[in-house]
Amino acid sequence: MASNSMNFFTTLLLLTTCLSYVASFEFQVGDTKGWVVPPANDTRIYNDWASENRFRAEDSVRFRYKKDSVMEVTEEEYKRCNSTQPSFFSNTGNTVFHFGRSGTFYFISGANGHCERGQRMIVKVMAQDEASSTSSNSEKSSAARIRTSSLGSLKFVFTPLAVWGFASILL
Repeated sequence: MASNSMNFFTTLLLLTTCLSYVASFEFQVGDTKGWVVPPANDTRIYNDWASENRFRAEDSVRFRYKKDSVMEVTEEEYKRCNSTQPSFFSNTGNTVFHFGRSGTFYFISGANGHCERGQRMIVKVMAQDEASSTSSNSEKSSAARIRTSSLGSLKFVFTPLAVWGFASILL
């Protein structure tokens, strides 16, 4: 009996000390509507959506679309709604773009005429220290993050030590 409780507490200790919680989040672009040409009277829909959220380095955005594409471009290409050499291009219909750094990211649709009709977005990604101070000082920031969590997913990562420790206890 003592051996079972010791194994339980050892497992619990290993999991709590070796489980790394990665504070990254996946946002669904356009919420339930996805990445589509916006209505003529709402061409700022994606920039409004992006400004209501707080993006951090290591977060990602998921673009869902049909018969379209998404490109990450320079600021100049964003303004022109044109890119012959985007930094990133995908036309799979279910694209995940990972923010590996803080900074400003520019996205446009690669479909002819869609960007000019408002299918483009600017995402400002905060550094971790900037995001922490903004979150603690702004209720809107945390509320937006919680509100969007129903359309995203948090990621957990097991470190090799946690997996080894857990496996050794079970065996």
